[in-house]
Amino acid sequence: MTTIRVLLADDQALLRSAFRVLVDSEPDMEVVGEASDGAQAVRLAKEQRADVVLMDIRMPGTDGLAATRMISADPSLAHVRVVILTTFEVDDYVVQSLRAGASGFLGKGSEPEELLSAIRVAAAGEALLSPVATKGLIARFLAQGDLDEDRDPARAERLEALTVREREVLVQVAGGHSNDEIAERLEVSPLTVKTHVNRAMAKLGARDRAQLVVIAYESGLVRPRVE
Repeated sequence: MTTIRVLLADDQALLRSAFRVLVDSEPDMEVVGEASDGAQAVRLAKEQRADVVLMDIRMPGTDGLAATRMISADPSLAHVRVVILTTFEVDDYVVQSLRAGASGFLGKGSEPEELLSAIRVAAAGEALLSPVATKGLIARFLAQGDLDEDRDPARAERLEALTVREREVLVQVAGGHSNDEIAERLEVSPLTVKTHVNRAMAKLGARDRAQLVVIAYESGLVRPRVE
């Protein structure tokens, strides 16, 4: 069994201790370090060869967003996945975190099983976009800005490299659907969906599914629904 190496980044020692007890209780994961600010998180991610970083946003000095950007920009940390921990009281940070390179986000009030599942999902290279609460958040937050200003022309041009089927799959991914759900919707096998997702990621330079979602919205391929 491969052990998932987890790094905890939060300025509250009590929370880090609680997370450590929870993570270390699992046979397939272990805490390899604790950071109280973003700069320390980046350094420890490299030194301890972390697989997943549970990253708080609000920390003194270098905050979680800046640290996530640094991890995403470092080729030597390409394997590291960042899960942003948020209270959902600062909702505008959610899309910023995905744009910075995070694989997803989770509320600090989540159940222990949800946190452990999030670590496993992120370590597997998936995005934390399946919970119902999360599916609607991305569309709502992106809808708060001016899409014409935020749209990235370069990304829109890169979409031309995708096949028709890859575009169809990307639209479904942007809706927060799993491979199995997409397979059922498009009447293909989950393995075929996974292949299309991987090809789209390679062509668009996306680290994971979360980045595909951001690209889908920012390129204009998918328009958020404003309710």
